[in-house]
Amino acid sequence: MQNFLNENYIGIIALVVSLGLIFIYLILRKQINKPYDDSNEYKLEDEKSLFEETEAIKEEQENVVQEEIEEEKIDVRPTVSRKKRELIKHEKITKDDFSIFNGVKILIAEDNIINQKVITGLLSTSGIHITIANDGQETLNILENNSDFSMIFMDAHMPILDGFQVTRLIRKNPKYNDIPVIALSGDTAVDDIRNMLNVGMEAHIEKPLKMDALYDVLYIYTTGNEPKNSPIENNNEGLKEFDTVAGLEICGGDKEFYLEILNDFTLKYSNSAQLIQELINKSEGLNANKILLDISGVAANIGADELHKISIDLKNSISNPADLEYINHLRKYKRSLQQICEAINEYTSQN
Repeated sequence: MQNFLNENYIGIIALVVSLGLIFIYLILRKQINKPYDDSNEYKLEDEKSLFEETEAIKEEQENVVQEEIEEEKIDVRPTVSRKKRELIKHEKITKDDFSIFNGVKILIAEDNIINQKVITGLLSTSGIHITIANDGQETLNILENNSDFSMIFMDAHMPILDGFQVTRLIRKNPKYNDIPVIALSGDTAVDDIRNMLNVGMEAHIEKPLKMDALYDVLYIYTTGNEPKNSPIENNNEGLKEFDTVAGLEICGGDKEFYLEILNDFTLKYSNSAQLIQELINKSEGLNANKILLDISGVAANIGADELHKISIDLKNSISNPADLEYINHLRKYKRSLQQICEAINEYTSQN
């Protein structure tokens, strides 16, 4: 009896196990044959679409990076060395010494007519070919038609495009790589000069223009022989209001040219005090600043050192006209200007 129960128990267990295995098999088979559910996963087509989209974005990013690299290449292009030769020590320069630059071609970007005449007067007998540009845009137009210049003298402050804007454009154009740009400016602060050099100017010449400084720059950035020097003929004529000796020296000892500059000064600036006051009243301080910067440079060119100093003081004071400090400087300027104009009339009538 006991053996019979053991045999039946074992059979029952075997049957249960068999039924369990059959049940598991059916479940697994059903799961295997179940349609693919894409509710939580991407189908093959979606994976392909995502891949293509990712590749497109990657390609676009690579193109942007490449463009930035190309732009960076332009901005960081190695500076071309435009220095031609070392300056040789020389004595005091005269107008005749500029004849060693015979045949040199220069472009002068300067909007002030008197300053134009000062430079062209100094170089009038040198044989240098001079082209004048009256503003920044005209400078670019001239270069577009003819870039055969040994150097460009660039006024920092000009209408339409100033010297900084023009120089940046020149330095970005490979056609002009070999042309040195020399700054012409009455701005002499360290930061001002640094800004000029940073935009691509090679050197800075201070206004009023000195013959020695002009000669040195022409010598360094051109080729030629060692200059023959001769002493400047001293002229002891002078007036209390302005130093005609210094003015004549700046004009290379050419009295006729100096007289022409003096006449131009009285014609252009005799009413400048009234004009400056009108500009201040209209809150056009920038235009007043521009006029005073020109006048300070021209005054120094003709030997009117006191007017030169007063012009700078007035220019600095009108930056904040509300405190009325400029009124005293404007009064001094008007008095000094009147004295200079009277002295010029006296001097020119005697010469």
